[in-house]
Amino acid sequence: MRRFGYRWTFIVGLCVYGVGALMFWPSAVYESFGGFCGSLFIVGSGLSTLETAANPYIAICGPPRLSEFRLELSQSVQAVGSVIAPLLASRVFFNKTNVSDLHSVQWTYLGIACFVFLLSVVFYFSPIPEITDGDMALQAEQSSDLTGYTSEKPLRKQYKLFFGVAAQFCYVGAQVAVASQFIKYSQESAGLSAAAASDRYAIGQSLFAIGRFAAAGLMMVMKPRWILMIFMTGVMIFMACAIGVRGEGGIAVLSLVLFFESCVFPTILTLSIRGLGRHTKRGASWIVAAVCGGALFPSLTGLVAQHSSYHTAMGESLPFIPLTFHPRPHYSNCIKL
Repeated sequence: MRRFGYRWTFIVGLCVYGVGALMFWPSAVYESFGGFCGSLFIVGSGLSTLETAANPYIAICGPPRLSEFRLELSQSVQAVGSVIAPLLASRVFFNKTNVSDLHSVQWTYLGIACFVFLLSVVFYFSPIPEITDGDMALQAEQSSDLTGYTSEKPLRKQYKLFFGVAAQFCYVGAQVAVASQFIKYSQESAGLSAAAASDRYAIGQSLFAIGRFAAAGLMMVMKPRWILMIFMTGVMIFMACAIGVRGEGGIAVLSLVLFFESCVFPTILTLSIRGLGRHTKRGASWIVAAVCGGALFPSLTGLVAQHSSYHTAMGESLPFIPLTFHPRPHYSNCIKL
């Protein structure tokens, strides 16, 4: 991203994603579990490349005062996709398949690969503006008169960035822990079947998408750090309620946790990289890499659930949520630009 720019990072990420999707065809033909795992790894590598480049590009490509709004709105579209995609998969693509029939998998991923490669061609010919480290350094200099903040400090002294990395690590860990145990929690809380619990989770995911659109609208009239504080307070309140409430009420308050989680990831990212100047690309990649917290906390939550209950396990994520409160940034007056 720093050497070749955003455009080529997008193209490379899409091509890697497309190669991984194509590999599902031979994996399905030979019914190879290892092949499927390898294909998913390559797909994930392409997606992570896109995530690392797209998030900071959306945040910095435009007026600085609207960076949180732009990223929140784009993440809202992603949240809608996370609701629609499982429904399409279960009710359209794979509704008539059985465990030994992989033809739908082959053709579905072939279609995805074709679309992704076509999208990479579109990016190649699209006149998207490039943003260099020098451009970001100039923007930070122009803002320093208002803020007294300078991006000329070396990266190791950008303490705001390290607070953001820690916050993102803990938040994503807590979010994935809640999401991964939502169905089991619903079954334990209200005695639902797996299918009914999945429907409740779909409702929770819908609230997550609605929350992102709501946060994007609020960012036009409120400072992002206040929105972050309000939403994180809502997460803690309803998470505490989810520990003690049983039945459908417990599922409802846990769904509200998903609603209030919605704005946290993009808001932490944009607040953390604002004013980094020439360090923006590297800092943004660290913030995105902090989502690896989602690989740690669900295991801890599942371990607690095995020895106690899923209600108690939800409390395991609660101590980490306050860490996502971001300290008041030195560059807060930049929003006046």
